[in-house]
Amino acid sequence: MFTGIVEELGEVTAVEQLGDSARFRLRGPLVTDGARHGDSIAVNGVCLTVVDHGDGEFTADVMAETLKRSSLGALTPGDRVNLERPTPVGGRFGGHVVQGHVDGVGTILDRVRADHWELVTVALPPALARYVVEKGSITVDGVSLTVVEAGDDRFSVSLIPTTLALTTLGVKGGGDPVNIEVDVIAKYVERLLGHRVPGAPGAPDTPEAGS
Repeated sequence: MFTGIVEELGEVTAVEQLGDSARFRLRGPLVTDGARHGDSIAVNGVCLTVVDHGDGEFTADVMAETLKRSSLGALTPGDRVNLERPTPVGGRFGGHVVQGHVDGVGTILDRVRADHWELVTVALPPALARYVVEKGSITVDGVSLTVVEAGDDRFSVSLIPTTLALTTLGVKGGGDPVNIEVDVIAKYVERLLGHRVPGAPGAPDTPEAGS
């Protein structure tokens, strides 16, 4: 489990295409310190498994489902990425519950600059809109953020100077894709209550009788 507090701004150093999958090599001296084969590291909000590591870099395989559901397939050598290690038991819980299981890809629509912060508006896949609420939590490229406004096809978030300086959200502009993970608690509540909509993440093709 992660909390959406990015530890390091890493870099893609190599991408090897393997048919319907890919192998990434990424530089991240902080997150690889003490890493072992099989450990998890979130890359732009996507939980990946360490295959190999050394000299401040690590390698991870990305399967077809992940490439399809996230923006990782568009990464090229030299691109910067947000990196976070899983939260240890007893560690500080600075953000919110983040699984590293991306629900879809959004697109940055607009940025409004203020003196010390920015308001960023992101287009949202329609099937995810009902999970996003004003003042609720959302993960954008692995960054835990609070929703300022929520609409049917978009939402906005405010970025503080630290987020602008230490994550990829500080440099992404209009039209750039971002990975979206909605609050998993909302999805569990929906399923438990039987309020299911066809096409939603984890939902059946048709609602259950009586729902």
